Amino acid sequence: MAAAKKAVLGPLVGAVDQGTSSTRFLVFNSKTAELLSHHQVELKQKFPKEGWVEQDPKEILQSVYECIERTCEKLTELNIDISAIKAIGVSNQRETTVVWDKYTGEPLYNAVVWLDLRTQGTVEMLSKRIPGNNNFVKSKTGLPLSTYFSAVKLHWILENVRKVKKAVEEERALFGTIDSWLIWSLTGGPNGGVHCTDVTNASRTMLFNIHSLEWDVELCEFFEVPMTILPNIRSSSEIYGLMKISHSLKAGALEGVPLSGCLGDQSAALVGQMCFQDGQAKNTYGTGCFLLCNTGQKCVFSDHGLLTTVAYKLGRDKPVCYALEGSVAIAGAVVRWLKDNLGILKSSDEIEKLAKEAGTSYGCYFVPAFSGLYAPYWEPSARGIICGLTQFTNKQHIAFAALEAVCFQTREILDAMNKDCGIPLSHLQVDGGMTNNKILMQLQADILCIPVVKPSMPETTALGAAMAAGAAEGVGVWSLEPEDLSAVTMERFEPQINEEESEIRYSTWKKAVQKSMGWATGQPSSNAGDPNIFCSVPLGFFIVTSMVMLIGARYISGVP
Repeated sequence: MAAAKKAVLGPLVGAVDQGTSSTRFLVFNSKTAELLSHHQVELKQKFPKEGWVEQDPKEILQSVYECIERTCEKLTELNIDISAIKAIGVSNQRETTVVWDKYTGEPLYNAVVWLDLRTQGTVEMLSKRIPGNNNFVKSKTGLPLSTYFSAVKLHWILENVRKVKKAVEEERALFGTIDSWLIWSLTGGPNGGVHCTDVTNASRTMLFNIHSLEWDVELCEFFEVPMTILPNIRSSSEIYGLMKISHSLKAGALEGVPLSGCLGDQSAALVGQMCFQDGQAKNTYGTGCFLLCNTGQKCVFSDHGLLTTVAYKLGRDKPVCYALEGSVAIAGAVVRWLKDNLGILKSSDEIEKLAKEAGTSYGCYFVPAFSGLYAPYWEPSARGIICGLTQFTNKQHIAFAALEAVCFQTREILDAMNKDCGIPLSHLQVDGGMTNNKILMQLQADILCIPVVKPSMPETTALGAAMAAGAAEGVGVWSLEPEDLSAVTMERFEPQINEEESEIRYSTWKKAVQKSMGWATGQPSSNAGDPNIFCSVPLGFFIVTSMVMLIGARYISGVP
């Protein structure tokens, strides 16, 4: 019997979409932007101490290998020739910090996730060193000094992890955000792996000057980070290296395929939503929630708590474009918390059913400030609260309040964006896993009082990485010319309540936010029990702060 002929679809482009909760590999047709196949692997998060969030870099890398292999198997089952994959892009969770040994390829510590709060004391200590009349950190980086960004995480690791200090002294250590760890590993690792990052990810480290587009000597000295461990900075669309997989993948056809696109996940979604014009904006609903507005080649600084960041640089010789960003720490993560911590949900999808049954929060308001509050407050002392509870309140009302919280947080950053840009958005373009929840999308339109517009293919983050990879010089299979970009079909959600009701609910939410602030203080954490970590926290200080936290926790949970 003759073998079945493989389908010819024209050049294909793959994209690794490495998020906080999961990893995916997706393959697109570069001529139509059609998603042909994908595979997803859920990831574990580790919470070794209160406020600490870590992941295993090797588990992340293994999940990438697994997703690539399974997607290639699925394409083969569809009779699609995987040798048609001409380029691969990488999109990643930003700010998450990894340090590894360049000779062995072994991580020297767990990845410290962007949500992690252990550096609150570090932030307070460093902030005292910044002159009041010259905030050189913010003017160079566009970022407020916060636990969110990589520099303070890296500072903490260098100060506290013996294995890392030794590796730095012996010139064995490499630092990177997740994109750097993946690109280095996928291009050979210890055997010639390329140590690089792109401008979008570099702009989230707090070590990168967003004006000169280079690592900044003054910032590195301020955060006490040796520049020798930093990756080379590249554009978001160019060939970084070729796939060189020592891992025993059946997908051997991807050996030698160029890795040629790299964008932090929110920049990738901006590209995937085709927000290439000044003033175009998108909001992504993932573990967190991120609203980005393209400001073109202008570096616009916010007066209302937003970040100035690099949007993309789609080629070595192409101009850099900037964005204003509103960052919310907890969006999809609140659904996972209801499922994993409280057991209210059997699966994440169940929240839509519960919220629909409730139809209202019945006066219950939820502020999920598990990692403090990000934009527009930048208040690390905030902690999560649920208020307005009565004996009538049940899990359906709490589920509804959790979804409403995501929408209220988006309203706060949209209001800030409108003030900074001067021209209010007439509609909101959305993407991300949570947008499959129709109750959430309708709530969002109601609370914003403007239409919410969702693409029928919601995988815009991966699409953006694929577009950057396919458009790279030397690949050239994806045109980014406006006339060549595929039209996207949209689903539209119109507001269904009057503005007065929306304002009442929003103002009540704002009262709840004020009550969430001031719960936590920025004490260092004890590292007893971890042989890799040393710490000089006085025992008495630790006992007192632990008692304060215990009393606070008992008070919040209603334990007398």
